[in-house]
Amino acid sequence: MRGKVPSFSPGCTVSSALPGYLALCLALQAHRLASAQFTVTGPDHPITAYVGGEAVLPCHLSPRMSAESMELRWFRSQFSAVVHLYRDGQDQYGEQMPEYQGRTELLKDDITNGSVSLRIRDIRPSDAGQYTCYFQSSVSYEKALLELEVAGLGSAPAISVEGHQDGGIRIVCRSSGWFPEPEVLWRDLQGQLLPSASENISQEANGLFQAEAAIVLTEGSNQKVSCCVRNPRLNQERQSEISIAELFFPRVNPGMVALGVILALLAVLIALASYYIWRQHRAKAAHLAEKEKLQAELRWRMTPPYAVDVTLDPDTAHPYLVLSEDRKRVRLGDTRQDLPDNPERFDRCVCVLGTEGFPGGRRYWEVEVGEKTSWALGVCRESVSRKGKVTYSPGNGYWAVWLRDGKYEALTSCSTILPVSIRPSRVGIFLDYEAGEVSFYNVTDRSQLFTFTDTFSGTLRPYFCPGVNAGGKNAAPLIICTVPAQAGGNLCP
Repeated sequence: MRGKVPSFSPGCTVSSALPGYLALCLALQAHRLASAQFTVTGPDHPITAYVGGEAVLPCHLSPRMSAESMELRWFRSQFSAVVHLYRDGQDQYGEQMPEYQGRTELLKDDITNGSVSLRIRDIRPSDAGQYTCYFQSSVSYEKALLELEVAGLGSAPAISVEGHQDGGIRIVCRSSGWFPEPEVLWRDLQGQLLPSASENISQEANGLFQAEAAIVLTEGSNQKVSCCVRNPRLNQERQSEISIAELFFPRVNPGMVALGVILALLAVLIALASYYIWRQHRAKAAHLAEKEKLQAELRWRMTPPYAVDVTLDPDTAHPYLVLSEDRKRVRLGDTRQDLPDNPERFDRCVCVLGTEGFPGGRRYWEVEVGEKTSWALGVCRESVSRKGKVTYSPGNGYWAVWLRDGKYEALTSCSTILPVSIRPSRVGIFLDYEAGEVSFYNVTDRSQLFTFTDTFSGTLRPYFCPGVNAGGKNAAPLIICTVPAQAGGNLCP
């Protein structure tokens, strides 16, 4: 696919007295457009990468030309599903899909000759499929399709003896970490294939496959066998062997054999029932987790229309706090300022309130915390005491979360540790007064950190405590961000 963006040289002028100039200008322009056309070429065969390893997706321009000033985009099924973006001479990560963040690198050593490659690290099964390599200049664009195949060579098979069955010995082979779905083969000493008594291949939560197969060895038959698990995409396999001595085979009367079979069946049924219950429990847990994720995403999308412009109230600020002139930033100062000890000012708690009070409705604001190692954010009743020691809890009129000693906690009556996979550089606070909820969001990955549920009364005000950095004084500031009403982006002063 190719597009052309026509432009006309400002040095070409047309005069009614000189019509020949027009033909000359048009001819020069047509030559310029034709010379700017190019094609994008990628490998004509699928690229294979190992799970946990890395893949390199190459593309180059033909004829050779510099791509330094072009837009280079790798994307999946849609143009907006960005895997990596290069524009204006540098890598752009604002539009990158979350699952590729921190995993991609554009190799630009030969970019002046129109040859670039995209490196993807920590390959996952979900990375498999088609990628589009897209180049766009000021007058033309082109793309090429690349196919990435992902393969995983799993663990060496573990073989175990698991009792008697049908007058023989039941042998089970297990292996995990395969992609795509592997094949399980039993072979005798001569390499001939043996039929499995049972086989179960299932996919784990990380997308990799685990395999389990069983065989029954009888006395006088094959007593030495090998279990082979094979990756059909790589045409590679892992193998283990086991040998059973004759004395281990059952020598009992038919009644004992029947009893053994019954007991073995009971054991299998119990194992299957346990496995079924476990699968049901795991499926239910996964469903609940997905439901919570969807609910969090839905609430996230609802917050921007309720964005408010929050400023800091200097009359409430502790004397050690320094506020910016626009009252959008607050940091811990080096010395105590000589400020009037009015009733609204905190005298022991090193914090400050927002100027705006919320007696009802829905409100949303965001605070930039950056790389700070300690901070506290939330809301509190306007009527809380500003003097003396403060205990943060909903019972005392505070609904807040903080970062302290490397741990994120919700300040419930007994602090709740918050599991945070990606460190937030910006925190969103959403107050739904009538619903009795205060929700905190990690704006970095759009995940929900915690939600307080309570019954509110009176006016609530935003609460800020900048804390200190690991170095002690001169902590970095907390910055109140401007949240556009249509969620077109987030701006900090």
